[in-house]
Amino acid sequence: MPHREVFALDAAQTEAWLPELAELLHACVHGGASIHFVQPFTLEQATAFWRDSTLLGVAGGGRVLLAALVDGELAGSAQLDCGTPPNQPHRAEVCKLLVHPDYRRQGVARALMAELEAQARLRKRSLLTLDTASGDHAEPLYLSLGYQEAGRIPGYAWDGRGEKLQATTLMYKTL
Repeated sequence: MPHREVFALDAAQTEAWLPELAELLHACVHGGASIHFVQPFTLEQATAFWRDSTLLGVAGGGRVLLAALVDGELAGSAQLDCGTPPNQPHRAEVCKLLVHPDYRRQGVARALMAELEAQARLRKRSLLTLDTASGDHAEPLYLSLGYQEAGRIPGYAWDGRGEKLQATTLMYKTL
């Protein structure tokens, strides 16, 4: 049985893992994931996302970045954005749940989500929110984890190939 571990990365670890994180994001976008990027999407763009956005949030303490390793290889990641307005100190947003195409359907996403929820509880966050492409394979996963649908917004974002507008489903979970 493969060895799996999920843990939070600090800023130094995030910087050290930039090449692997970029490859993960690149593979997910090219695998059709609807995660705010459209093709063509380069490794340089993926690296810039982690370096210029996520790393700053992790270093500033407002973002938790999780890594999931399977036998020492980066299989997935997820983020918890705790940078909420002053009137929402109890809420955090689940962002960028990524599982490399080679590791899908192996429990990696569930393990990442379980640890994200544990990290939210440590930070006294009792309400988690997220959005996901309506009809995407992640939607039933979130429902199975106890997330509730709050609504759908039609024509929210372009699909990963930039070919058509798709709806997004807004979801939440009370911890």
